[in-house]
Amino acid sequence: MQLIKQSNEVYVAPGPVAAIGAAEIALLKEAVDASPRGRVRINLHADGSAPLHEMFIAIKPGSYIRPHKHPAKSESFHLVHGAVDVVVFDDAGNVTQVVKLGQPDGGDGRRAFYYRMSEPLFHTLIIRSDVLIVHETTNGPFDRSATIFAGFAPEENAPAAEIASWQAALVDRVQEQA
Repeated sequence: MQLIKQSNEVYVAPGPVAAIGAAEIALLKEAVDASPRGRVRINLHADGSAPLHEMFIAIKPGSYIRPHKHPAKSESFHLVHGAVDVVVFDDAGNVTQVVKLGQPDGGDGRRAFYYRMSEPLFHTLIIRSDVLIVHETTNGPFDRSATIFAGFAPEENAPAAEIASWQAALVDRVQEQA
């Protein structure tokens, strides 16, 4: 399939029919290494106004996804490659749940390969593999201003050392709960 490159982090699958195969997954794995933020996606929806958004997303360990929630939206992940912990928080920043996702064909059977969040709960990811690739589905349209970012976590433009320290502390908190 011929993808349209919109930026170093976004590719779009044109047309009314889209297919993702080994070549597109290989592209994601290669492109994520060059991404400054450690994430790249292929959008299967035409634009941000689409009522349904589907994306294949590659994310490297250490990529900071600030805890956030989406009022009036659901989201789901179907894991394609790798392993991840989806960490869910209450409004004060306490970890309330950890959803462990892994590949259905190569894991130890203790990780699910799909999750869905149907309420606006703060969440982030801990990548547990060399690269994570998920198929994410959410309802549109996309409105960045409608995303609520957690005040208990560093902002995305915080110093790298502050973000790394927060992420390391979160990994420790999740390990303690296991």
